[in-house]
Amino acid sequence: MATLPVYDVSGSEVGKYEIDTEQIADRVNKQLLHDAVVMYQANQRQGSHNTKTRGEVSGTNKKLYRQKGTGHARAGSKRTNVRRGGGVARTVKPRDYSYRLNKKAIRLATRMAIRSKIDDGETVVIDTFGLEEPKTGKMASALKALGLDGKSTLVATADQDVVVYKSGRNLTGVTVQPVRELNALSVLKPRRMLITKDALDKIKDGSFNTPSTTEV
Repeated sequence: MATLPVYDVSGSEVGKYEIDTEQIADRVNKQLLHDAVVMYQANQRQGSHNTKTRGEVSGTNKKLYRQKGTGHARAGSKRTNVRRGGGVARTVKPRDYSYRLNKKAIRLATRMAIRSKIDDGETVVIDTFGLEEPKTGKMASALKALGLDGKSTLVATADQDVVVYKSGRNLTGVTVQPVRELNALSVLKPRRMLITKDALDKIKDGSFNTPSTTEV
């Protein structure tokens, strides 16, 4: 059972929150977390790299000079890979790097990532942001008061909160996501996770959905 302090936007402690991390995930499997993170990173790769073969570069296929009698080494086409402007010997072509793990593994990896974030003391719980309209300055002040200034931070909300999202989207190193969009990579990549009390309630009772394998 973990007891987390609950703060307000000024950084003052306003309560305690008790949560049994074993209810989120019964264990933390580092291999599964690694597999999930690598999958998400592979799915982000554009895969548009392309190099030309000797058959694709411009130029004639005519032999540069006769085979014998010149005093030079024998040579064929100017498009060979050993000459400047020629093709590439081992070409790289466009490809799709994406793949997917099964849904059960993805859901479990997300829960394991959240548990590890709490167990390692990298989670800060906030009561509410109290924002009625987007204010980047207020969000920055809240992060500074909570000791998160200058640290990469995931801000997790209970639902899609446009006001919180617009307040934090221009802050360096800050990402804002509702709990239903969390995944292993988005949780583990930032150094800290700032989560609202309502969002933690959803994680605690298991009433949040995990994203598809292609989302990040």
